[in-house]
Amino acid sequence: MKTTETTTLTLEALPPLSLYIHIPWCIRKCPYCDFNSHQTKEATSSQPGFPENAYIDALLEDLTTDFPFVQGRNIETLFFGGGTPSLLSASALERLLIGIHAIVPIAENAEITLEANPGTFEQEKFTAYRRAGINRLSIGVQSFQPEQLVNLGRIHNQDEATEAAGMAHQAGFNKLNIDLMYGLHNQTPEQALNDLSQAVALNPSHISWYQLTIEPNTVFYNKPPTLPEDDALWDIQEAGQAYLQEQGYLQYEISAYAKKENRCLHNVNYWQFGDYLGIGAGAHGKITLGNTQEIIRYQKTRMPTDYLNRTIDKTFLSSSSRIDEDERAMEFFMNGLRLNEGISKQHFFQRTLQATLPKALIQPLQQATTLGLLLETNERWQPTALGRQHLNTLLQLFI
Repeated sequence: MKTTETTTLTLEALPPLSLYIHIPWCIRKCPYCDFNSHQTKEATSSQPGFPENAYIDALLEDLTTDFPFVQGRNIETLFFGGGTPSLLSASALERLLIGIHAIVPIAENAEITLEANPGTFEQEKFTAYRRAGINRLSIGVQSFQPEQLVNLGRIHNQDEATEAAGMAHQAGFNKLNIDLMYGLHNQTPEQALNDLSQAVALNPSHISWYQLTIEPNTVFYNKPPTLPEDDALWDIQEAGQAYLQEQGYLQYEISAYAKKENRCLHNVNYWQFGDYLGIGAGAHGKITLGNTQEIIRYQKTRMPTDYLNRTIDKTFLSSSSRIDEDERAMEFFMNGLRLNEGISKQHFFQRTLQATLPKALIQPLQQATTLGLLLETNERWQPTALGRQHLNTLLQLFI
């Protein structure tokens, strides 16, 4: 990550800083998944099925290499994603967290999230995770319908999903997210609402409710399921949004619903163009360099074996590039318009390091306003109800 000299920004002027840790292994690759995930070998009671200890060593070395770029800044949120981070043994996770704390300063009361899949843990592991410092758990349920779980290639059943939430509560996780999908194979509005009602019954503090999308380089891309028509999808969305609001879950992002004070702070930082370090195979990062007023995007080596081998010469970086002024503006809007509250103008100018509105934004903003998709006030740009309904149309204007 090479830079050039210019004016220095104060630490106070820099955006919040997060840390993403990628665990790239899973028991089975799901047919809809386009993330950097790799199926493990069969695990035993003494062997996790992947090089756990070597990978923890590599992660800590990776973070040590990145630290000079964020020296003096606190990590506000941490997120363990994958893959399936809950494949990590409790002892490995504890060693990793201790190592992270020794390298970078972690803010007091930082949000520390770990993704977990039913069928990859037991009560003792959840309790140990909580004791090690994880304070927010995200459970990948996706559906409670047996036939949909089979269609989605999930390794768990309905009972295991329900038990996982109970284990999380028992382990002391007051902040609990449940991931669900809708728009599944031949799914009706009634089936989608049934999934939501079963999730609500488990009393999570947060529900992520995503529409299934067919991505390139997935099994579903080559053999797509039969998805609901657009009208049926909109019926599902409207009914689901109304139901979740009745149950006390307020929508704050296109796919995110939270009880009061339970938004996912890590994801909000992404959507508000905050900074984040990314460590692990294939992890992405975005850093504002205060001494040069540059914003750098980078990616780590994608394949786990290559990533581990890079520890020999301490090079984990696959690519890095400077984000130019127009890219910053467009990327900010592409992310920020996902939020119901929209984009703070103050944040926009501070975090894109620009004093005036880029010319590239003027026409898209005018079009979005004319179409009734966007509302502009003195303080922010905010998607209207119509804009949220047709979010893809709104976002296309800024591509």
